[in-house]
Amino acid sequence: MSKPLVAIVGRPNVGKSTLFNRLAGERLAVVDDTPGTTRDRLVAEAEWNGRVFDMVDTGGIEPLPKGRGGAALAEGSAQFVPQMRAQAEMAIAEADAVVFMTEARLGVTEADREVAEILRRRQQRDPATGQPTPPVLLVVNKTEGARHEVEAYAFYELGMGDPLAISALHGTGVAEVLDTLVAALPAAAAPEAENAVKIAIVGRPNVGKSSLLNRLLGEERAIVSPVPGTTRDAIDTPLTFDGQPVILIDTAGVRRRGSIDPGVEKWSVLRTFKAIARCDVALLVLDATDPFSAQDAHIAGFVLDELKSVVVVINKWDAVEKDSHTLDELTARIRTNLHFLDYVPFLFISAKSGQRCGQVLPLALEVQAQRQARISTARLNQLVREAVMRHAPPTHAGRQLKIGYASQVRTDPPTFLFHVNDPELAHFTYRRYLENCLREAFPFTGTPLRLSFRKKSDRD
Repeated sequence: MSKPLVAIVGRPNVGKSTLFNRLAGERLAVVDDTPGTTRDRLVAEAEWNGRVFDMVDTGGIEPLPKGRGGAALAEGSAQFVPQMRAQAEMAIAEADAVVFMTEARLGVTEADREVAEILRRRQQRDPATGQPTPPVLLVVNKTEGARHEVEAYAFYELGMGDPLAISALHGTGVAEVLDTLVAALPAAAAPEAENAVKIAIVGRPNVGKSSLLNRLLGEERAIVSPVPGTTRDAIDTPLTFDGQPVILIDTAGVRRRGSIDPGVEKWSVLRTFKAIARCDVALLVLDATDPFSAQDAHIAGFVLDELKSVVVVINKWDAVEKDSHTLDELTARIRTNLHFLDYVPFLFISAKSGQRCGQVLPLALEVQAQRQARISTARLNQLVREAVMRHAPPTHAGRQLKIGYASQVRTDPPTFLFHVNDPELAHFTYRRYLENCLREAFPFTGTPLRLSFRKKSDRD
């Protein structure tokens, strides 16, 4: 089930990144007094009163350059309008709620009025409640001191409801904003078809994702072009394969963050991240003619962070000059770069010719079946005892990890709970050893495992 998305919008230098960092609980966005510092859109998870949501910090709303080659930013609110319009329109199209940030010290500016007008014009009425959707919270930042708090009332002029006065730097008023925000978020959406397997096709631009989608569907459903970035949306296509409902999700290519253009492409990347978050299995598509880049590892890391299952699909295999060693050498190279995904299967295909494309969906569904696999408690504890006998846990400060018993507490992904004398003694290397022992008996192909360690109680 996807999490609600909250977009933070506003003109430059009103404190969007400061608020973003405070809500995320860590310094993720670069904060500087220079307008236009946020060059990349950042996404982070936040939680308040038990409600989890994603936030996006929107960079790119900045003056147009005066000249070419990185000239200084132009002054004057008129220069803001094109990017502000694009950002605000995309925010309201994509987000479940919008935090519209202004700041008290300069009062209401023409740029603020422009953003307010865009947001108000693009809102629609919820037929059930009659309320504008998505909801927009007007937040007035930099209200440190009584005088600035009073100045916040001037923002009623924008017609966006009650101004919420805060200091993002000091945290004043942020809790009240979160209370209002969580109350305004839509109710959790009903899950999609219970038994439909959602498969997202992800990768950097121009590796053949849309070509693969068209090959799997047997029709030209997605636009195919040699120009990187042709696909702008995450496109859902339902089908039935061997009696199994499947939803294929084609996504925009994810470039290096510094290479992402402001505006539409940034939001295309956001849609890709959202697609990964709601899929079951990700097909990570690589280009056999350019087999690996740091961006491939970045995308793979995001899939792993979301605990999704993975199949690595190496496309354009027909375009590679091969000898008897090419397959093994390329496999070893990619395995080395994706060392944190050593459990995932590889498939070498050509979406253009159809070579081995018929194996893609069966392999993805096999991986999904592994994601749902369960080990009986008796068998699991037998495996754990054997693992401990082969390699006892290391000691730390004279103390040794002792495992009472283990159980699999859930699937999707498979999650194992170990009851131990002290979770702090469960070193990363020994956790990895236990995971490898589990995979020796039950491969869980393409699927990440979660190992959790809890201090056993007297009852245990």
